[in-house]
Order: sequence, then C-alpha cells, then structure tokens
Amino acid sequence: MVDNLTEAKLHVVCGAIELIQHYCDTFIHKNPCINSSQTGNKWLREVLNGNDDRCFRMLRMEKKLLQGSRRTNMTEIIGMFLHILGHGVGNKLAQECFQHSAWTVCTYFSKVLDVICLISVNVLKPQDPEFKDIPIQILNDSRYMPHFKDCIGAIDGVHVQARITPQNQVPFIGRKGTPTQNIMVVCNFDMQFIYALAGWEGNAHDAQIFLSTLRDPSANFPKPPEGKYYLADAGYPQIKGFLRPYKNERYHLQVFRQSRQPKGYKEVFNHAHSSLISKILRDMPSYSFEKQVKIVIATMTVHNYIRRHIEHDHHFAKITNNYGRVEDNEDLEPHITGVTRSLEMDALRDVIAGSLMGM
Repeated sequence: MVDNLTEAKLHVVCGAIELIQHYCDTFIHKNPCINSSQTGNKWLREVLNGNDDRCFRMLRMEKKLLQGSRRTNMTEIIGMFLHILGHGVGNKLAQECFQHSAWTVCTYFSKVLDVICLISVNVLKPQDPEFKDIPIQILNDSRYMPHFKDCIGAIDGVHVQARITPQNQVPFIGRKGTPTQNIMVVCNFDMQFIYALAGWEGNAHDAQIFLSTLRDPSANFPKPPEGKYYLADAGYPQIKGFLRPYKNERYHLQVFRQSRQPKGYKEVFNHAHSSLISKILRDMPSYSFEKQVKIVIATMTVHNYIRRHIEHDHHFAKITNNYGRVEDNEDLEPHITGVTRSLEMDALRDVIAGSLMGM
C-alpha cells in the first residue's frame, strides 16, 4: 500500500516537473521566432540597392518611385505594404520577411491602406474631366480613327473573389458558385482607372450597379460630356453616352480568332468594339470584406500612380498594344425597368458600323 502511494506521488512530481519545464521553455527561456539577422530594413535596402528586375518583382514598382526618403522606417512601412499588396501574402509571411510582429504588420498595413484610399479620391478620376482631346491610342490607330474619335473610355464590371463568413455568403454568390464582390470600373485608353466602385455583392447585375451609381449624385461618376461616350458591353443599358455592341451577334475576340473573321457591318462593329475594351484585376487575398474593398481601391490607385510617373514601365509595355477583351458571362441582355433605350446611341452605332465598312 505504501509502495503504491509512493509510486503515485512520484508520477505526480514527475508530471509537475515536466509542466514546469515546458512553461520555462515556452515563456521564460523561449526561442524567439522573429530573430533573423536579415531585418526588414536590411532586406528592403538590399532590394532597393540591387537588381532592377528583383525590385520590380518584390515590390511591383520601379526603384525611382521609392527612393529619396530619408526616413528608413517609413520606407520600410511602404515597402511592406507594396510587398503584401503585390503578392497577396498573408501576415505570417510578411512577419518572416520584415521581422516584425503580427500586430506591427497588421497595424501599419491598415494605416497605409487607409491613406492610399484617401489619396484615391484625387487619383481615380479623369485628368481632363472635359475629355477635350481624342485619346492618342485612337488618334494614332487607323482601325479606330475616325470611327471612334468621340469615345473616351470603357466601362465594365469585374468579379473579384471575396472572403465572407458562411452565414453572410448568400448575397455574394454569383453564377460561378463562389462569393465575389462585383466591382464597376471605368478605364481610359492609357490603361488608367478613372472611376472605380467596389463592394457590391457578387449576385448584383452590372446594370443594377451602373444605374444606381448614375442616380446617386454623391457617387461623383465622371459622366461623358455632350457628344462623347463610353464603350459598354451587353450587360449595360444603351442610354445616351454609353455605346453597346449589337446583340445576337458574335462579340468576343476569342470567338473571332477561333472561327471566321467578322462578316457584315454588325460583326465588324462588334469586333472593333470588343478590341477596345480591356480589363485589369486579380484575385483577392484573405482579409475582412471591408479591408478587401479598400484593397481593390488601393490597388487601382497604385496602378494609376505608376502609370502616370513611369515613362517606360516594362509591365505596361507588354500590354500596350493588347486591348483584347476577356470573355465572361456578364454579357446577358439586362432586364431593366424605368430606363428608356437611346435611339440616338442606336443611330450612332449604325453610323460607326457603316464607317468601319467604308459605306
């Protein structure tokens, strides 16, 4: 009996010793996780002072847009933001790269994100709100000039993957069966965003978002001046200032490439219309939905900043001459009530089609 009690006490003592040892190893004599000699500042200086291509791959921005700051810590914060934004990396990978805590990474990413979104008000807009000049991409291209000389840009919707809690997913699930946010963007022909509206649920139709924006004065949508127009796909209503392709005719460039060339004035117009529209966006990293909406706006703002301040960016150079339209499933005839079809835009479309045909 005494031996059994002694053995039980020994088991208790041994267990207690193991718990104490585990506590000491974990909380007192712990091996620090963020202890690399390659600190965030060192890594960033190495990137900024090294190969140009490496800098672009890591930060998605040319060196000269990041140099000139005397405050290394601020440079590091911006560099961390660009690295996360450019690669969609999570907090843990950013911790490892920059050797900062989860709190530091999250806090500074959020602060820079908020600042960029404030700046976006002055960046995501037309540089010439009156659209006086013909876009040079049209002026210097005989395929579009003079037929589309009054065109000032293209409007389209794009679905970006959204991370939504299961109980709130239903409104965000579209035809592809995954949660998305539907983003309406307007682009000019210099590959800049001149308007962006993010945050709509994935099952909202492009036309619904479009009309809601036009009817909301606070949305500050850059409406086309008299005589000017945006290109829009079949998911939008044909109203004054917005020119759609002909319905029930071939439209997407991929379709034309896989079969015969455009035939007839309607297909010729649709082919030219499709080749003018371009899309830019990528998948969304895992953040709260509110932050995801901000990330979309911040990404477009950084995009415009690079486009306006770098004369020869090799990423833009690859797609300068490629205005191909990405095929999606949004080009369905919208069922819209309370909107009158513009006969003026119908007539303009026929005039352009005839001009393209040499009629």
